[in-house]
Amino acid sequence: MPTRPGATAVLDERRWYTANELLAFLLELTALACLGWWGFTAGDEEAVHLLLGLGTPLAAIVLWSLFAAPRARLRPGLPFVLAVKAVVLGGAAVALYAVGHPVAAVAMAVVVVTNTALAETFRRTPPVSSAPPAPVTSEVPEPPG
Repeated sequence: MPTRPGATAVLDERRWYTANELLAFLLELTALACLGWWGFTAGDEEAVHLLLGLGTPLAAIVLWSLFAAPRARLRPGLPFVLAVKAVVLGGAAVALYAVGHPVAAVAMAVVVVTNTALAETFRRTPPVSSAPPAPVTSEVPEPPG
C-alpha cells in the first residue's frame, strides 16, 4: 500500500501503461490473424490462397521484427517505426474490410490509432519509480581518528 502522496497516481499510471502494452501485443496478434484471413480468401486459385494466407502474415512478422518490435534488429527513427506500424496494423484493418467486415475494420483502426498514440505518450513520459526517495541529511560526518 503506498504511503507517499502521489504514489497511487504512479501505480495507476503503471497499470495503464501495462494495460496499453498488453493491448498493443493483442492488436499485433490480431493483425497477423486478419492478414492471414484475407490472404486465404484472396484470389481464385488454391496456390494463391496458400501463398497470400501464409506469406502476408510472414512478411508482416519480418517487417515488424526488423523495425517495430521493442528489440528490433534495426533501430530506425520514430517516423519510420510508425510507418511500419501503419502498414502492418493498418493493413490488418484494410484486410478486415476486404473480407466483408467494415464495422470491425473501422473499430480496429480506431483502437490501433488510440493505442499507438497512448503508447508513444507513455514512452515519452515513462512512469516514475514508486520507491521512496533517499533521505537527505545536512550533517557532515566527523573524520576518523
